[in-house]
Amino acid sequence: MRPLHGIPALTTASLAALFLATAPAGAVGGGGTNHTGGKTDNKGNVSAYASATHSQIKVRQVKGPTSGKRGNVAPTNTTWKPPACWYEPVFTPEGLKAFVDKTDGSGDVGIHEAWIGKGLWTDHYQDGKPENNFDDENSTAEGYKNYNIGKGGYFWRSVAPDDADPDSWDCGRIMFWEPARQIPKIPHAPTPKTLAGYAYNQVKVPETEIKLKPEGKSTVNLPTWIWLDKGTFQEVTVRAELPNTGLWAETTAKPVSLHLAPGTDDAETYPASGECKIDDDGSIGTPYEKGDSDKTPPCGITYLHATDGKPYQLKASVTWQITWEGTGGTGGDLPDGTFETTQDMNVQEIQSINR
Repeated sequence: MRPLHGIPALTTASLAALFLATAPAGAVGGGGTNHTGGKTDNKGNVSAYASATHSQIKVRQVKGPTSGKRGNVAPTNTTWKPPACWYEPVFTPEGLKAFVDKTDGSGDVGIHEAWIGKGLWTDHYQDGKPENNFDDENSTAEGYKNYNIGKGGYFWRSVAPDDADPDSWDCGRIMFWEPARQIPKIPHAPTPKTLAGYAYNQVKVPETEIKLKPEGKSTVNLPTWIWLDKGTFQEVTVRAELPNTGLWAETTAKPVSLHLAPGTDDAETYPASGECKIDDDGSIGTPYEKGDSDKTPPCGITYLHATDGKPYQLKASVTWQITWEGTGGTGGDLPDGTFETTQDMNVQEIQSINR
């Protein structure tokens, strides 16, 4: 819980207007709430709350399917996570003055510190009183005269989507001013890679719905063919932009393989690794055709024992290769992601079957 300075009454809702961004909402998946935490009106504008847990980053999907069942990928590198905190421009000098003048002066000056009452704000941002940065008692933030009105630029503040994350304490400066068109030269200032990592969690990929032959019930010692038609899997690209910085990044997920886990050790997969390659056209494997019963499928499973009232749980997980590109020709790789689905597989014990 963040420390509170001043009278004990925090009213976050009173901070609604006066926030910098009033821009078209571009939230992935649509709806009335975008990733700033603000609400969109019927003109598509955003009135964001001045809270350090709500980012102004605008996110929208620019490539790939937007309908049907979809979900977020899970990083294959379990130690990786998106950035825990960074800094963003929040108020113009005039906007900060208006906030202090027209509200009760309750709001976040950083991720883990809220100021209650106008006096703290006017002391530091109007009258120039120095203030300690809350993460380091030996670090002093110099005050400002009359909110730096006339100097342009923006007041920046730390942001953390999850202020319970211990790493969010790494962004400990209280709100500070920076000239226009400049990115602060400080640790945890936003970069295109910051936006790419933020967008990673906004990438939604289609569920894995594989086709089987035979359908419904497999047969011991006879292969079950598995495939997906072309175009089933497509690249998904999400674009993230941070207003008033010129920073942007696009994070792209490309499907590269389907992994089959039969749900029992008494089975053989094709290929033996269980990894079925996804072709450039988005297809997997080869559709079963009449007369293929004696052939080995390029992607499939042979069960060696029948089920006994309880189906095997076939897991099909698609691996997505994640890359990004951004402002100034930057770019690189992010950890691969996976999306897994499970379906029942009943296996019968007969020696032959007509297909």
